[in-house]
Amino acid sequence: MTFIGRILVDEAHRQAWTTRPELAAAMNPQNPADASYADIAETARSAGFVVTALSEGLFDTEVLAGADVVVIPHAADDDWESTTKVGSPKLTDAEMDALVAFVERGGGLLITAETEAPKYANTHAELAARFGIIVNNATVQDPTHAHKDVPTWILAQKSAQGAVDLLSGVESVCMYRAGTLSAANDSGAFAFLQTSADASHPNAPLAMGRQFGAGRVVVLADSDFLGDDSVAELSHRALWLNLVTWLAPRNVLSESATSSEVIQTPAWHSLVEAIETLRPLQNKDGSIKDEHRDDVAVSTAAHIMLTSIAEIAPHFPHQAAHLEMTLTDVQRWIDNGFGVPDFFDSLMLFHPDQMRQDGLHNFVVFPMYTQNGNLNRNFEAVITSTFWPDWLAELERTKYQNPAFVPIEFVGFTKGYDTHSAVLFPETVATREVGTFTWGGIFCDRESARFRRIAMEASGLLKMSLPPEAELLLSRQSLAQETFVLWDLIHDRAHSHGDLPFDPFMIKQRMPYWLYALEELRCDLNTYRETLALDETVYLARYVRIAILFDRLFRFPITGGRERNYDGLGGQLIFAWLHKHDVLRWTDNTLSLDWSRIDEVVVALCEAVDNLYRDGIDRSKLAHWLATYEFVASWVQPHPGSVWAKGVEALPISGETKELVDVVLPDEFPLNVFYEALRSKLASTIAGVSGITGSQGVQRD
Repeated sequence: MTFIGRILVDEAHRQAWTTRPELAAAMNPQNPADASYADIAETARSAGFVVTALSEGLFDTEVLAGADVVVIPHAADDDWESTTKVGSPKLTDAEMDALVAFVERGGGLLITAETEAPKYANTHAELAARFGIIVNNATVQDPTHAHKDVPTWILAQKSAQGAVDLLSGVESVCMYRAGTLSAANDSGAFAFLQTSADASHPNAPLAMGRQFGAGRVVVLADSDFLGDDSVAELSHRALWLNLVTWLAPRNVLSESATSSEVIQTPAWHSLVEAIETLRPLQNKDGSIKDEHRDDVAVSTAAHIMLTSIAEIAPHFPHQAAHLEMTLTDVQRWIDNGFGVPDFFDSLMLFHPDQMRQDGLHNFVVFPMYTQNGNLNRNFEAVITSTFWPDWLAELERTKYQNPAFVPIEFVGFTKGYDTHSAVLFPETVATREVGTFTWGGIFCDRESARFRRIAMEASGLLKMSLPPEAELLLSRQSLAQETFVLWDLIHDRAHSHGDLPFDPFMIKQRMPYWLYALEELRCDLNTYRETLALDETVYLARYVRIAILFDRLFRFPITGGRERNYDGLGGQLIFAWLHKHDVLRWTDNTLSLDWSRIDEVVVALCEAVDNLYRDGIDRSKLAHWLATYEFVASWVQPHPGSVWAKGVEALPISGETKELVDVVLPDEFPLNVFYEALRSKLASTIAGVSGITGSQGVQRD
């Protein structure tokens, strides 16, 4: 997995804290935990960070080039503290200049100050002042808001949050012998923790942050609450993770695996041009329209396809048999007078599932329709890159076996994929018979990029205060893509697990579309629940839960048509469930989620849907359809004109089940007023994500 960020902890300037247990034991033999930051280092590693210590030397451009977040713990003259005994507690002017430039370029900086700051002879206050945050000489006392009745162990009060909630999941924080902070005029610094009105220094900032250039800075008025002997108390560990996640760079540019020399060749450009020449001349079934079968342009384009495929094929030696048969299928189509194409033989020789290698490129030319895109079986040319990093291969092998799962990225494509389509499925290809298919390709780069674009716009419009992890997920394409692949892996496998009396995708019978909505929702909810068990070993698990929520809540209901939109209905159901359980709130034109309760409430919905499935084995088909309708309708208001909503007495139950499906309205469960307004406001954004790929991701400061 791509790491979230590289944290560099300063231990080379007479720090009173160290991430190295052996050094902590030497610094404080009687109580090593009172000198140790080993716990927060390990906590960060478990959350996807790489943590190292600057054990000697000075900060300069070269040292900082290896870091994304720099943590500068409290430092002191040896007269006041037991320290690492390396370097000087005073940063040089050149070091401070380097740190300022580091933040301006997009780095994150965390400074931990202390009570009575000037006596320690360090330069923390001078460095913080470079960013407009003042470290004051103070010791706060607050007997009214004291932890364990110690007046100097003050319980910090929360300050108002902005676009990012640095206190998400943080219930309480104690600062032990803290000083205070303040902001220089017009610095843009904000407080997120402060003293109470009853404190000796009332309503004074204890923790401040700010955007600075492309980067971010946090200053804390106490360093002890992050130590090993205190970090497990209250919500200290949660606050630490929020801070380093918020400080991690957003605009990370990763090397793309989706480029190829093939798409720069004349053969590729000729192939694309030939396919686009044929596109408007093809019928829905892929044949050439009668009035154009004798056109020179058709014959010329078809033969250019042959020549181009033959020239491109050597770039894909692992597909030699498949591409040779592709040429045969194209030639057969030409010889048969451009009738209905049949690419069964070449399709049966294409097996991306048998070569799941990270970065492996595949090339296909098929007459096909593209789901959520072009419904006609036009010719399409697509070059894909398989996304199969080692961590994903290991998870699939050991825990979520799914030999048909093939995550892919776009490299090159024709206009049928310049749409909302994000899959490459064998069943979409024009063939003489239905074969046994062993693979399915999902474009993880497009799915994650669309999610980011729409969820980011929606959260901004709704004035949501995002947890730092959610903001990071929406800001970084590489993280979102890996998150979606893990989500897809677990979700896809869930389709064939559990009590499945009415899985419409497996049974392949015509059913009311809310059954499809429940099946997709069931798989997502089970994925959500499964990731709770993965948290300790797979840090992406927490990001998957955010992605499921935000994609279901923001993207699914407002994208696509409203005719039998089962994905949209699943999102509507989650929205209603969370709203009626008071986890989702829409107040003062602001949307908020109670993150402290959201897991238990989503799991409760998962159990309710699972019970609906489990009970289904004891019901007739009609009884089960009625039960599922009643379940959905109890949360999502049906259309006022619905026959189904009137009950069994109004339904044509004496006829065939087809008649029951026929009376389902195209939009049986319309959008509520919230979604109608959101869809209208995001119309241009929704239109703009057609054809988007991961390389066209969005950035957010």
